[in-house]
Amino acid sequence: MILEAFIAFTFVAALVVMVAPDEWAGKLAFGLSLAPFLGSLYLWSQFDAVGNALTGGTIAFESRIEWLEVGGRSISWFVGLDGISLPLVVLTTFLVPLAIVSAWTPIDTRQSQFYGLLLFMEANLLGVFAALDFFLWFIFWEAVLVPMYFLIGVWGGPRRKYAAIKFFVYTNAASLLMFIGFMSLTFALGDSVSSFGLPEITQAIAAGGLGTWFGFEAGTIAMAAFLAMFLGFAVKVPIVPVHTWLPDAHVEAPTPVSVLLAGVLLKMGTYALLRFNFTMLPDQASALAIPIAAIAVISVIYGAMLALAQKDLKRIVAYSSVSSMGYVILGLVVFTEYGVGGATFQMVAHGLISGLMFMAVGVMYNATHTRMVGDMSGMADRMPVTVGILVAGAFGYMGLPLMAGFAGEFFIFVGAFGAPSLPYAPIFTALAMFGIVVVAGYLLAAMQKTLFGPFRLETDYEVGRAPLHDVAPLAVLLAAIIVLGVAPDIFFEMIRDAAGPVVEGVSVDV
Repeated sequence: MILEAFIAFTFVAALVVMVAPDEWAGKLAFGLSLAPFLGSLYLWSQFDAVGNALTGGTIAFESRIEWLEVGGRSISWFVGLDGISLPLVVLTTFLVPLAIVSAWTPIDTRQSQFYGLLLFMEANLLGVFAALDFFLWFIFWEAVLVPMYFLIGVWGGPRRKYAAIKFFVYTNAASLLMFIGFMSLTFALGDSVSSFGLPEITQAIAAGGLGTWFGFEAGTIAMAAFLAMFLGFAVKVPIVPVHTWLPDAHVEAPTPVSVLLAGVLLKMGTYALLRFNFTMLPDQASALAIPIAAIAVISVIYGAMLALAQKDLKRIVAYSSVSSMGYVILGLVVFTEYGVGGATFQMVAHGLISGLMFMAVGVMYNATHTRMVGDMSGMADRMPVTVGILVAGAFGYMGLPLMAGFAGEFFIFVGAFGAPSLPYAPIFTALAMFGIVVVAGYLLAAMQKTLFGPFRLETDYEVGRAPLHDVAPLAVLLAAIIVLGVAPDIFFEMIRDAAGPVVEGVSVDV
């Protein structure tokens, strides 16, 4: 019952912080958020699962309690972890305390509610990565939208209401489409499944349990469900062309919210794609390998090109996330151990690097009250530590060796070049690699204009060294990025073990 205690504690912590006085809500939230992080380290140290949770592997910390029966199928409290979900749980619990500390400077109104909503969002994120029953997973999935809507809509920038509504409408409509796709699969399985457990449904599909439903053949149902779920999850990732909500959300969201939005919430989409589309319906994914790979490459290049045209530092980092998620999609669709494993590793690496970039931009904004590239220069003279960490994070984004970003992209490229299930795999991989050149171009140009040269600032604010509580989370994130880059096997071995059964389920016909 350790996962239940883990999630329940975070919910209770959220409620406690919400009723606490504003003057010490931030410190209380930070202290309480350390417990889930330490708990996740304990889960990591005791992890002993083998294989993939959905394909018949052993499940770590498994717990299942029957809840309801609907239409002859049971809904359960069913949670557990494997080598794919555990690293994302650790990432979530690691980023939340750092995001809370980064909020101490910019958040000065309704602090109790702000920090309580952060913890409430963390609890639901943990549920998303741990749930193994579809309805339980869907409850957590939808519940994440609520705190994010309020965090943007109440504490965001001048256009916060527009950004919050756009975020909610986009992602909620996508969830409806995904729900329809998944339910069509379960109905087509008929009596071959008796629950909404994801492992049971996955194994029933693999065993040929899909039948005719309303006159549609099994293959047609599977393909329609795949497309509906893919589009629904693609909005959450997001990938081109359903990415337009992301820059608005990032620009208007306060810095700590941007850290969690880029660091964890985007990973919900790629995690769901891996679990539902590429694990449950691998043959359909393989049949659509070329168009999916094309979408991935377009996301990489187009996202990078859009970032190149931006003047707002937050928009630059936001569009960088669109580009980075393209690499994850490419890794998933090649269906190799290093491709799928590298895609999962890249989720963690990007979560750390994007969190660092948004946090560093936020620290500079706290001092200058501007994020526009043309409004400042020479920031390295006034904020040397912050700027130094920002430059290091930017090099991590560019794929500097011995940093987590390099490891994730290298694994993906190794898995993609010789992928047997993807025609023209070397061409797709080479095109995606070109995105690194564009990333280097816009990041170096932005840093040259804002960080170096003679000091200049269009506003009247005095700029000096950032306070310790602003810089400390940056240093911790940078240390984690380097550690994971130097020793990727901290997570990569367990990820490969869980990715292997996904790869084995693909029928190669090239």
